[in-house]
Amino acid sequence: MAYKVAAFYQFAPLPDFRDLHQPLRTLCGDLALRGSVLLAHEGINGTLAGSAVAIDEFVATLRHGGLFRGRLDHLELKFSAALAMPFGRLKIRLKKEIVTFGDAAADPTRQVGIYVEPKDWNDLIASPGTVLIDTRNAFEVAIGTFEGAIDPAIASFGQFKEFTARHLDPARDRKIAMFCTGGIRCEKASSYLLSRGFAEVYHLKGGILNYLEQVAEAESRWRGECFVFDERVALGHGLRERPAEYQLNE
Repeated sequence: MAYKVAAFYQFAPLPDFRDLHQPLRTLCGDLALRGSVLLAHEGINGTLAGSAVAIDEFVATLRHGGLFRGRLDHLELKFSAALAMPFGRLKIRLKKEIVTFGDAAADPTRQVGIYVEPKDWNDLIASPGTVLIDTRNAFEVAIGTFEGAIDPAIASFGQFKEFTARHLDPARDRKIAMFCTGGIRCEKASSYLLSRGFAEVYHLKGGILNYLEQVAEAESRWRGECFVFDERVALGHGLRERPAEYQLNE
């Protein structure tokens, strides 16, 4: 494969996130990386592509370099590959949130649900009483999802609050399992549900991408492909690129 792709995030207090903007841009530029990175008070979220050597150096700098001073020691990280460069340019952006939700009650630095490893996910979602929810946008769900998952039919992640108010009840829905592409939306969604009185909330660690990499296709309960926000469009089991003839229904 010509390019290595790193998808990463971590919720961590970064009060100096504005000061990190230019040094991070310089680092990525020096390594000839393309893609996007979001920085906010609550942490970092990004997907970058480049040579394997450059990506490895970038990740090592995030984790151990002086720029973040050890604050990204629990970085959620997923690697995949691309036959061609999947990004047109480099974007480093300062944001209010690294994943937009719009409710201060959703604070993963204070509380999150229970992480579930991919190897344990099938048993959880098959267990009686589990309410399985896809927290992604409707067009992502249309490309692929887990068997039996509820589609909230939302156009943006911020609408998950309205879905919760209309369709979920902490007195009735005792055990909730959620998933998203890489795990970041589920961390916020689980934090929000806990703040609303839901007691037993689970989410897939590392998201769909982690599951597709670790769980054999023969044992998988995933159907379809996983939409990704770059020019590869979607990935399948083993994080394989979509077939060239695959077309989205828009």
